[in-house]
This record gives sequence, structure tokens and C-alpha cells, in this order.
Amino acid sequence: MRLVVVGAHCGDAEIQAGAIAHKYAKAGHEVTFVHLTAGEKGNPPDVSVEEYRVQKIRESEKVAEVLGVSTITLDYKDAELTLDDEIVTRVATLMRKLKPNVVITHWEHSIHPDHVLCAKIVQAAQLKAGLPGFDLDGLPAHYYSYYHSENWEDMEEYVPDVFVDVSDEFETYLKALSEYWFIMNSKSFRYYDYYKALGTVRGCVNRTKYAQTLKFPIGTNVRKGGSIPGYEIK
Repeated sequence: MRLVVVGAHCGDAEIQAGAIAHKYAKAGHEVTFVHLTAGEKGNPPDVSVEEYRVQKIRESEKVAEVLGVSTITLDYKDAELTLDDEIVTRVATLMRKLKPNVVITHWEHSIHPDHVLCAKIVQAAQLKAGLPGFDLDGLPAHYYSYYHSENWEDMEEYVPDVFVDVSDEFETYLKALSEYWFIMNSKSFRYYDYYKALGTVRGCVNRTKYAQTLKFPIGTNVRKGGSIPGYEIK
């Protein structure tokens, strides 16, 4: 299996599905985080936007090392994403190169425009990557399934469909999150506390110590278990 987690900013993929990613990576599957932007405009007062971009990419690399995954950050600008053919083509081409079986991304309802656009980009790229009529650098067509995952900014109408047991991975997940300055130092939101509590609450519902959740595109059935449906870890 190849798993790709696509986030609007460095940090989104990790907080939403970092424990799931680690679970599959340590089981021997190929896992990649793709960040459309660095999320650089949330810079601290004493750090420039460009300096913070470099810092966040460096932090993302440390997180990836802890979780045992690969990471890619594209060069789009934070808070300036648009849904157009250029970015859809670029992401579709990247997906043909990475050949994921499953992609995880933002839920489609969010208070952050970049998150909403990221979900739409992943959906549009799914079609373009999967249709052989599109010539994307001569790469063969590749179709992938995708899920939405849980972010505190994307909670409108987010009701989990899939609960994944990440009890054995959660401490490593928390260690990885601590590599991000914004997660440990934000004065506007208690990221670390929220995601630790969220994993605990979702674990209670799943009857496990910790869990992370996924959501199918609307209209599919709820499933609970220890793995992504169809890609169980024995």
C-alpha cells in the first residue's frame, strides 16, 4: 500500500492523520505527507514570513523522521491557494508519480479557505490523475481513493465514518507534533492539548486507548476497526 496525506499547510497532515501514517509506515507501507504550502503566514512577531517558511519546512522534516514517513512541501503561498488547472495538474502529476492507493485530506467544510480548497484540489486531481486521456509528463494514469480527516478548523458537519486504533502509535505521534513550534507555542489555540484529548475521546468511542478518524465522501457506511478498510494491518 502507498498512503499519501495532503494538507494545506505544514502541520495539517501531521495533526490530522499522523498516528495513522505512523501505523502504516512502521508496518512497511510507503507513506508521504504532501503540504501545498508551508503555512508561513502564521509567523511569530520576531520571525519574517520567509524565515518562518524555512523553519516550518525544517520542522516538517523532523516530524517525518520521527513518524518514519517521507515529506514534500510545494511552493504555493499560504492563504493564497486557488483552485485552477495549474495546481490540479501539478497535484495530479505528483499523484501519478507517488501512486497512492489511498489519499487522506481535509474535510470539505472549514473556517480556513485553504483547507476547503485543498479538499477540492485533491478531488479534482483524482479525476485528472485517473483518466488516461490526460498526458501528464508521460506517466501512466493512476486512480486513488480518498478520505477526509479531522482538523479543529474543519469540524462543520464532520461526523467520523472510520475509527482507526492508534493506541500503539499515539505517544510517537505526540512526540512528533512537539517538533512544530506553533503546536507547542501558539497563543491562539492549544493544539497539543486538543489533539491529545481528541485521540483519547475517539479512542473511547472505538473502545481502544486512542484512535484517529476518517470520513468517506458523503453517502457511505460507518466502519470501525483497527485499520483503513481494505488495507488492514495483520
